[in-house]
Amino acid sequence: VHMTTNSTLQMAEFDKEAAKNASTFAHDGFGNATLKRLFKKIVNIGFAATNDSEQLKAISNLEADLTGIYSKGKVCLESKGCLQLEPGLTDIITNSRSYEELLAVWKGWRDASGKLMRTKYTDFVKAMNAAIKFSGFNDTGEYWRSWYETPTFEQDVRTLFEELEPLYVELHAYVRKRLKEKYGKDMFPETGHIPAHLFGNMWAQQWSNIYDLLVPFPGASSVDITAKMKEQNYNVTHMYRVAEDFFMSIGMEKMTDAFWQNSMLVKPTDRDVVCHASAWDFYDENDFRIKQCTSVTEDQLLTVHHEMGHIVYFQNYRHQPRLFRGGANPGFHEGMADIVSLSFQTPEHMKVIGLLDEVPQDSDSDINFLLKMALDKVAFLPFGYLIDQWRWSVFRGDTNSSNYNQHWWDLRCRFQGISSPVKRTEEDFDPGAKYHIPGNTPYIRYFVSFVVQFQWHEALCREAGNTRPLHRCDIYNNTNAGNKLREMLRMGSSKPWQDAMEAITGQRTMSAKPLVNYFDPLLKWLKEQNKEENTGWSASCPSSIPTPSALAAGSANLFISITCFVLCVFFAFFQIR
Repeated sequence: VHMTTNSTLQMAEFDKEAAKNASTFAHDGFGNATLKRLFKKIVNIGFAATNDSEQLKAISNLEADLTGIYSKGKVCLESKGCLQLEPGLTDIITNSRSYEELLAVWKGWRDASGKLMRTKYTDFVKAMNAAIKFSGFNDTGEYWRSWYETPTFEQDVRTLFEELEPLYVELHAYVRKRLKEKYGKDMFPETGHIPAHLFGNMWAQQWSNIYDLLVPFPGASSVDITAKMKEQNYNVTHMYRVAEDFFMSIGMEKMTDAFWQNSMLVKPTDRDVVCHASAWDFYDENDFRIKQCTSVTEDQLLTVHHEMGHIVYFQNYRHQPRLFRGGANPGFHEGMADIVSLSFQTPEHMKVIGLLDEVPQDSDSDINFLLKMALDKVAFLPFGYLIDQWRWSVFRGDTNSSNYNQHWWDLRCRFQGISSPVKRTEEDFDPGAKYHIPGNTPYIRYFVSFVVQFQWHEALCREAGNTRPLHRCDIYNNTNAGNKLREMLRMGSSKPWQDAMEAITGQRTMSAKPLVNYFDPLLKWLKEQNKEENTGWSASCPSSIPTPSALAAGSANLFISITCFVLCVFFAFFQIR
C-alpha cells in the first residue's frame, strides 16, 4: 500500500507539472487538431488537480483497503472448508444445482466481501468527489462520462438499452420458465423476478453456466468444449497459444517475449492475489502482461482471448504518444477484447481448431448455439447498464449510505428482473461483492462494448466477404478483415471515437441494430416459446421472499417430530405414574 500511495503521489506531481507547463500555451487556438487534442489531455489531469495531497493519499489507501477485503474474502462451508472466490466459490456457483448450497455460497460471499466495505466505501466516494472538483467536475461520475466526449452520452446509452430490452425480456421469460421446472415454482416470487443465485454466476451477469438446464434441443448436435480440451491435454500455455494464433491469422503481431516471461497466467501458491483477469501495458512498447488465474475450461479460454485482445490493442497503438495510448473510448477497449469471441465461438471455428468434429447445419443446433451466445451477450446487457446507474447516483449524492443497498436492489429488480433470495438490509453492501466497485473500475464501458462489438463484427464480416448468417461468420485467417480492424486500433485515442468508429464501420454512431440482427432467429423462436408466458416482471422488488419448499417441509416435519416426542414423553410419564 505504501509503495502504491507513493507512486500515486509521484504521478500526480508529474501530471500537475505537465499541466502547468501546457497551460502556458494558448492551445485552444492551435490549428493542428492532433496537437490541440494532445494538449487538452495534458491539462485534464483528473484527481491529480487537487491541492491537497492528503486527499490523494486517502483515495489510494482506501482503494487498496477495499480491494484487499475483496481479495482476502473467504466463505467457510461445513462440507467444503473455507474457500476464496477463485476457484472454490466460483466452482460451486457454476456447477451446483442445489438451491440451498447456491444460497449459502451467494450469501456467504456477500458477507465476506461487500458487507465489510460499507464505511470505507462512503469515505472513498467523499475523497474522490472532493478531489475531482479541482478539475472542474461536479462529481466523479461526471468526470468518468467526460471520457466519452459526448454531451448526450447518458441519454444515448439509455436509448440503446431501451432498443435492446425487448430481446432481453424474451430471454428472461424463457429462462424463468425452465428454472421453475428445475427448482419448483414455489421458490419464485409472484412478481416475475428470478432469484439471483440460480444463474451459475456469482452476480447473475452472464448465464451460460446453466446452459445444461436451458438447452432448447437436447438431442441436437452439441459438444462439451471443456471436456474436449481436457481430452486433448490442453494446458494453460496452449490456451494462450490458441488465442495468439487467432490474432496472428488476421495479421496481428505475436506476443512479445516479455509477455511470456512476465505475465501471471496461473494462480500463485505463495500469496493471495485478486484473480479478476486483467491486461497491463507498461508503456515501454514491449512489456505487455496478463494477470489471470487460468484453468482449463471453455469459459476461461474465452477470457484468455478477451485479455489478449487488450494486448493486441496495446501493441497496435504503442507508437502513439503516451496520452494517446488508450482506446478511442473506454468501451472500445472492451469491445476489441470481445470481438474475437464472436468468431471464435462459431461451430465453424471450433472445427478448425479441433474442438468440434462436425459443423452442424440443422436449425435445432442453430437455435442451441444462439441461445448459448445469448446467455452471455444478451443476459449481460441490463447488468452492464445498471452498475454505473447506481454508482453515478452515489457520486451525485442521490444515493447515500442510508440507502446504498435498497437502491442497488431497486435497479436490479427493475432492469434485470432478478431479486435477492434472502432479505437484505442496509447493514449489507451488495455492490461491493462485485470487483469493479472496490476496484473503482467504471462499468458502463462493458455495456458500450457489448453494443459496438456487434457493429464491428458485422463490418469485418462484410470486409471478409462473408456469405453466411452473421452469427456463423468467422474472420479467422482473413487479413482483409484484420487490416480494417488494425486501421481503427492504430488510432488509439488520438482521434474522437466517432472517427475510429467510422474507420471500421463507415458510421459515426453506436447502433443496437447489428446485435438485434445477430439474434433475430433466436428472438423469433423465443416469442413462440413464450406464447403462454407472462413476459416481464414488476418494476419493484418483491415484498416477500419465497421460502424453499424443501426447507419449509423440513421445518414442518421437525415441528411434527418434536410435538410427537413431547406428547409421547408426556403420556409415558403419566403411565409410569
